[in-house]
Amino acid sequence: MAIQTQNPATGDFIKTFEPHTDAEVDLMLAKSVVAHEALRGWSFEKRATHMRKAAQILRDEAEALGAIVTLEMGKTLTSAIAEVKKCAMGAEYYADTAEAHLADDVVKTDAAKSYRTYLPLGPVLAVMPWNYPIWQVVRFAAPALMAGNTGLLKHASNVPQCALYVEDIFRRAGFPDGAFQTLLISGAKVERVLRDDRVKAATLTGSEPAGASVASICGQEIKPTVLELGGSDAFIIMPSADLDAAVKTGIKARNQNNGQSCIAAKRFIVHADIYDEVKERLVNATAALKVGDPTKTDTDIGPLVNEAARKEIASQVDAAVKDGAHLLTGGKVMAGDGWFFEPGVLENISKDSSAYHEEIFGPVATLYKVDDIHAAIELANDSPFGLGSSIWTAEKSEQEKAIREIEAGATFVNAMTSSHPALPFGGIKRSGYGRELAAEGIRAFCNVKAVYIA
Repeated sequence: MAIQTQNPATGDFIKTFEPHTDAEVDLMLAKSVVAHEALRGWSFEKRATHMRKAAQILRDEAEALGAIVTLEMGKTLTSAIAEVKKCAMGAEYYADTAEAHLADDVVKTDAAKSYRTYLPLGPVLAVMPWNYPIWQVVRFAAPALMAGNTGLLKHASNVPQCALYVEDIFRRAGFPDGAFQTLLISGAKVERVLRDDRVKAATLTGSEPAGASVASICGQEIKPTVLELGGSDAFIIMPSADLDAAVKTGIKARNQNNGQSCIAAKRFIVHADIYDEVKERLVNATAALKVGDPTKTDTDIGPLVNEAARKEIASQVDAAVKDGAHLLTGGKVMAGDGWFFEPGVLENISKDSSAYHEEIFGPVATLYKVDDIHAAIELANDSPFGLGSSIWTAEKSEQEKAIREIEAGATFVNAMTSSHPALPFGGIKRSGYGRELAAEGIRAFCNVKAVYIA
């Protein structure tokens, strides 16, 4: 089956690519091994020089690459350009810190000298999603290449131009031929690559079924994996919060990337004393969002990624209402070309409703009322997911309780949950395992070797 670019704002097919054949993939795997042998011999200084060049290309070409991102998956051009610039920052972060993150760590024992050292594994397969088609890739590729590994990218099939562009950036930056390659293959071909002995590990960002499949295959092959899966992040607002900042940030946090973000604020958990005020503010602010052409600077929300995604969101909203939820604004398919959806707010979601337990991967917020911080955290944890979380309160005791008790890979206090190169990123429960970014991200695909010298 051909791999295609389809413009979500119009529904038009823009460009078609023929998938790589098995023979072509085998050749790419062989090149990846050769490139690894070369790259592992490079000094950190040399790797950093080329990584900084990649960062400069990303920064210089942010507008051009951002336009491709918008064309292929529909996010606003403003946010697409910002994503590419963030990738430049991420690449520079690892150029600056990789050597320190992977420095030998001396351990005192009865040996004359003993230490742990971090050594690269080899080719790593990254199965990446369409929602952050550049950042998701670079936050894997930058630490992988700086560690001396090589990268093989199986990107989502609707963003092939993004995938090929990133490959070209690392080629132009001067990394060895084959150090980072895009495999234009279908999902059905991933297992064959994972089982190849030349592939030493895998990382996936995506759905639970996809993550479970990759983990199962790699488990059989005894290969390490990192999984970043779905999220249904809690956004808790307590009476002492700065409500102006909380609501403004909450609207951004829910609707970033057209609502298609794993770490978007999805469940707004609000104390009863301020519930009515927060509800009114959230509903009014949501209704005021401008949905339209993602290339225009005054557009807040572009289209959903495709027709199937829009149908799923509409179905989830309809099911929630049928189960007794109140749709306070929006939450409907918009007429016309493209896959546009009116952002919405739901309240009174029944615990028996699927909407209570599922991730809604689009611009629809769910709203809950609680009596105290204990109930807020209990509700936050009443989810199969555990990716990010955010709490808004001026009370230090409430902040500390949320940090210690919310079951998630991150808790942001009086701030929007986000990813930063210097902080580990990942989740618990059904949101996955392992960590990207920071020291944990570059060490994830290293052999942590113990060295003992008598």
